[in-house]
Amino acid sequence: MTIAPAFVAEENVRLEADHRTDYEALGEKLSRRGVDISAVTEAVAGFFVAVPSWGTGAGGTRFARFPGPGEPRGIFEKLDDCGVIHALGRATPGVSLHIPWDKAEPAALKAKADELGLHFDAMNSNTFQDHPGDPRQPLSYKFGSLSHADPAVRAQAVAHNIETVEIGEAIGSKAITVWIGDGANFPGQSDLGKSFERYLGAMKEIVAALPADWRIFSEHKMYEPAFYSTVVSDWGTSYMTAQELGEKAFCLVDLGHHAPNVNIEQIVSRLIRAGKLGGFHFNDSKYGDDDLDAGSIDPFRLFLIFNELVGAGTALDSLNPAHMIDQSHNVTDPIESLIRSAGEIRRAYAQALLVDRKALEHHQETGDAMMASETLKRGFRTDVEPILAEARRRAGGAIDPIAAYRASGYRAKVAAERPASVASGGGIV
Repeated sequence: MTIAPAFVAEENVRLEADHRTDYEALGEKLSRRGVDISAVTEAVAGFFVAVPSWGTGAGGTRFARFPGPGEPRGIFEKLDDCGVIHALGRATPGVSLHIPWDKAEPAALKAKADELGLHFDAMNSNTFQDHPGDPRQPLSYKFGSLSHADPAVRAQAVAHNIETVEIGEAIGSKAITVWIGDGANFPGQSDLGKSFERYLGAMKEIVAALPADWRIFSEHKMYEPAFYSTVVSDWGTSYMTAQELGEKAFCLVDLGHHAPNVNIEQIVSRLIRAGKLGGFHFNDSKYGDDDLDAGSIDPFRLFLIFNELVGAGTALDSLNPAHMIDQSHNVTDPIESLIRSAGEIRRAYAQALLVDRKALEHHQETGDAMMASETLKRGFRTDVEPILAEARRRAGGAIDPIAAYRASGYRAKVAAERPASVASGGGIV
């Protein structure tokens, strides 16, 4: 099931006049600042972010999970939902799969994606939980995976990652993200040095199995499920890993995987300079790894990250960082949250494109802190919604995608077709 382009076009008709007025008014305003709105719109229309297959179902907490109506029961229904997200927002043609949650015949996966106008982005392996009944992963990861003291468990985790790569290669992916929950909850529980050495050794085996044109992303996280010590706990450890693993290895930055108030945009800047920025998992947080909708809590931080990306200019070209959403939807319709999050990510990008780089550099070089700040804020304060809407409209998407989604009745239709649905896989940490 999908949403027909004709329906989207009909929904746009009633909004067209007001949208055109708003877009032209913004164009005139930006023109006085020396900005070509068409160029910005074209850039925004060419910026895409991958959606997580696991994000199409309801997430949960350590306390409970509350299923929603019409949740996808498997990967092919997840792809249907991803197709709707892209049909309306025109920002998310890539889907990031999670193995073994999304394991299926590669040819069937590719055929389904082609049917929906989608492709597959970075793959995600899963060694942070046990998989009862899976003959390829009979051993427990309770006390670690790639860093486990038992070489048999490490070998199992390595084999799973290689299998994930093989599935990804068959469906057109070019990267794998490796996140492990390995660590310790008590001092003395594990040897901090040996754990990291074992992790590096296992990662080297995975890198050795990568196709020539693939990349591997090392993802760090400060805590949870290991609360005393996490093997890959911060960007420095991730960078050390990428350096040791070589030219195919890069660092993935999940916005929720840092201590509160950490300057994430500075980390991004450092990784760009080091040539090791692999990409992002976009989400937002208030307290920790909350996995809330991107831009819902701190849109200014999201803007500052994109300010670094835009400011890096050609230095970013060779890195080609991956942009993916990783969030959990506990109280909203996942499709609506993912549509909105993709729009908020594009919003931050558009605002960053409006920053007067020459003026900013001048104020920085002359020590004018106030005007440097004002130059940034001028871009952030600009209402770029008409640009986002126009980028969607030109690509065949909806001027107001959430309103169009609700008018389509898609959720009610799939709720009738997917009775007693149980989504496979939860929110990724």
